[in-house]
Amino acid sequence: MSSHVLFTIFGASGDLAKRKLYPSLFRLYKAGHIGQHFAVIGTARRPWTKEYFEQVVIESLGDLPDNTRQAHEFASHFYYQSHDVNDTEHYIALKQLQEELGKQYQTEHNKVFFLSMAPEFFGTIAKHLKSEQIVDGKGFERLIIEKPFGTSLETAEKLNQELAETFEEEQIYRIDHYLGKEMVQNIFAVRFANIIFEHIWNRDYIESVQINFAESIGVEDRGGYYDHSGALKDMIQNHALQVLSILAMDKPKSFNEADVRAEKIKVFQHLKQQTDEEIKRNFIRGQYTAGHIDGKDYVGYLEEPNIAEGSQTETFASGVFFVDTDAFRDVPFFFRTGKRLTEKGTRITIVFKQAQDIFGQHAEKNVLTIYIQPTEGFSLSINGKEVGSHFALTPAKLDFRHNATALGNSPEAYEKLFFDVLHGDSTNFSHWEEVKASWQFIDQVVRIWQDNQVPLHTYPAGSMGPQAAFDLLESYGSKWIWTPDVWYRERGLL
Repeated sequence: MSSHVLFTIFGASGDLAKRKLYPSLFRLYKAGHIGQHFAVIGTARRPWTKEYFEQVVIESLGDLPDNTRQAHEFASHFYYQSHDVNDTEHYIALKQLQEELGKQYQTEHNKVFFLSMAPEFFGTIAKHLKSEQIVDGKGFERLIIEKPFGTSLETAEKLNQELAETFEEEQIYRIDHYLGKEMVQNIFAVRFANIIFEHIWNRDYIESVQINFAESIGVEDRGGYYDHSGALKDMIQNHALQVLSILAMDKPKSFNEADVRAEKIKVFQHLKQQTDEEIKRNFIRGQYTAGHIDGKDYVGYLEEPNIAEGSQTETFASGVFFVDTDAFRDVPFFFRTGKRLTEKGTRITIVFKQAQDIFGQHAEKNVLTIYIQPTEGFSLSINGKEVGSHFALTPAKLDFRHNATALGNSPEAYEKLFFDVLHGDSTNFSHWEEVKASWQFIDQVVRIWQDNQVPLHTYPAGSMGPQAAFDLLESYGSKWIWTPDVWYRERGLL
């Protein structure tokens, strides 16, 4: 059944809208989740016409439409209003357009607002939506906001208070697009639908967990933004901690938003608070320098466009979290993320404790890997018998993964998140209590790093980060399981 709804996208001329939002809305349209009774108002400062806006939308779809007619029919639902977020008159005009389109498309007063803009404008927009009675309580009214949600606990609290003056918490959908990825959601199935894992998913059997968010690209054209953010705020405060919460949560009573959210919040509330000295030991920052990999040369971060001279911004962050619950007390959750690493890849590695040696043979640790991107799937390493007349153990791997993009069978993250918003399901979005708890922890790390109480390590572009990140795991008697740099070094490519 298709939804009756009016979307308003603030920042409709931006890169995110063109790369992600319009194609995702089209996929919903093509699948029948939105049809005749939807419209989209795009707003931005640029003085576009409806005709020009439609063309922008059509071009953003690429080869997704079956034919030209389908693309034009979809784009005909899009309207544009040049908009200054600080100008009350523009909101009055927006309300008038909304009322007209609501009647024309019979949207039943249902509204979704997407703020694809800098967070400093969120409060202003929310205030005007209320004061000009664009938010009127007649249908469902939901607000989608992009990260970053604040730059610290203080700014996040201020932002949350501003939004709360117009919207209730259950109306606010804070996007973390990793939560929309198929394999992240698949963690629930892996954990709770397989008896071989459900009963050993705890400190008695798991030695450590490794969370990798690796990017092979540099800062590209985001230097201005990135230099004020850095890897810790850009990836760890949201993506890594959200994934951690799913890995460490207790089994929810059901797979509905209230039960899942309750268990996730418990994880955030039980993040072990570390002392300053522990943070200095357990959190590593790095910055890439010039490097060479696979025949290509790359400049260092300080030579990238729009980077401040002598910048101390980290392009790599690694460390360890602990979750102080009965299930996971003292189990290290290692993480690393960085720009200009050896390969692009998001993957989770569960390292199980060492099995006892058998018949004089050394047994390797079992390792479960969950691949999130660019491939999706699982692999499980087990101990098997080597072929031959003697009993000798050899590692074997049960492996299933595929390139989801090539096969086209995995919904785009924003498509899934839009679908959830239309159905009022906030399971895969960040609740304020989760955001608050994550900032409380990350603020402490940021303070120590900004005061330069720990070194800013360097690493060559193309490597998997500074040596200190490897030393950290060694100090816990562990090592990184995923080492793509080894393959390149063995072949003289790095």
